[in-house]
Amino acid sequence: MPHRTIPGSRSLVTGASGGIGRAIALELARQGSRVVLLARRAEPLEAVAKEIRAAGGTAETVVGDVTDPAARQASIARARDRFGGLDILVNNAGIGAMGRFDEADPARLRKIFEVNFFAAVELIREALPALRSAAADFAESAVQNDAAQNPPRRIASTRPIVVNVSSILGNRGTPRMSEYCASKFALRGFSESLRAELASTGIDVLLVSPGSTETKFFDHVIDERGGPRWPVQPRVTAEHVARATVRAIRRGRHEIVPNFRGRALCLLNRLAPWLVDRVMARYG
Repeated sequence: MPHRTIPGSRSLVTGASGGIGRAIALELARQGSRVVLLARRAEPLEAVAKEIRAAGGTAETVVGDVTDPAARQASIARARDRFGGLDILVNNAGIGAMGRFDEADPARLRKIFEVNFFAAVELIREALPALRSAAADFAESAVQNDAAQNPPRRIASTRPIVVNVSSILGNRGTPRMSEYCASKFALRGFSESLRAELASTGIDVLLVSPGSTETKFFDHVIDERGGPRWPVQPRVTAEHVARATVRAIRRGRHEIVPNFRGRALCLLNRLAPWLVDRVMARYG
């Protein structure tokens, strides 16, 4: 299993002004990564950067919409110009909507996919040259290190990685959030395919599927026409998800579900999907 070190690495985190993205950026910086922060809201984004710098870390900000090619390219250029490259790409930016599919405007589906899926995919496409360069540097340093050791040993490194923040709803669809679920299922399938395609290049892909998390996600949905009607569930903190994510980056994991209830739902859906279907139908 590949391992990597965080100190000295170069990271780019989208949706970094709040919630899970903010927490991941802070955790990466706390462990020594130099971070580029990308988000739409300038004031909270700069607040995150100031918090990182006050703790002795290094942060750069790019204010922009992740669906805008210029913003994506600017964030990659910032990592290249200020840090010399990119090792860790965290696709976290996302939006949601609530309400029955048959009552929604078609534009709602397209907007959610633009942010949750297409923006992430295109940012990966644009970041691949920088990630491949980092992979080549890693391979060269590993060879040099092995040649210097007797016997050779593998050292921890900043082997590049793409981190796609999905959702437990990318494993099991729920009523009244159909478009959001669909976008996360798409991101999951893409991540699995991309992991296989990039295996020979030395670039890893990690899929993070949080369950219920204490964020302002539901305060920023783009449309709400009657949300899910199931009881409110206990939530983990964004910091919990961030710690689990950075730990998975270090350990070279392929997928994590940093929430016990989320893991239980995945297991139950695998063993008795008919039962989960019956439960979900009650809240449709």
